[in-house]
Amino acid sequence: MKPRIRQLLFDFDEVLARYHHEKRIAHLAAFAGCGHERVREVLFTSGLETEYDGGAIETAAYLGRLGDGIGRTVDEEAWIASRLAGSIADAAMLARVAALDESLALGVLTNNGALMARAIARIVEPIFHRLDGRVLCSGALRMRKPDPAVFGRALELLGWDAASTLFVDDSFANVQSARKTGLHAETVVDARSFGRVLKRYGLA
Repeated sequence: MKPRIRQLLFDFDEVLARYHHEKRIAHLAAFAGCGHERVREVLFTSGLETEYDGGAIETAAYLGRLGDGIGRTVDEEAWIASRLAGSIADAAMLARVAALDESLALGVLTNNGALMARAIARIVEPIFHRLDGRVLCSGALRMRKPDPAVFGRALELLGWDAASTLFVDDSFANVQSARKTGLHAETVVDARSFGRVLKRYGLA
């Protein structure tokens, strides 16, 4: 018997949108008037992005260190602009999401810093009304996938039951962890694989 799914929880990058690391770096480099390698060093090699994604530092401190490192003040809007430059919504995925029954509650659980919630609203604007108020970022939760605890915390915040929730992610490690927490979970990398999952669970 197919489980009765009432909630669908999405990963974001490489599921609802394609993330282009180098385009984001190029945008920040042009913004600051510095080299790509400088941005890469400050944001990634230093571990700054990992700290922010894990909730080890707050948004203001993160933006301050980023701005100091690349030589130009980076406010929230400038950061969001760089994330938009590196993120392209998957149109086929968004079309499938838009076609889902309105009674199915939707949410996002992503390994990103807290500010990403505002960027997501713009990246997937056509379907964001289905996600509004249910976008959870690892930085805000202070824990990251595949830590099983993050799924329990997400369900608690959303008020969802694991047995009636389906989680989809491009990382099998995250899928395995979600299953250990009691969620139904499947690997999704594009609209085609998502379509197969929807049929398997009787959602399409």
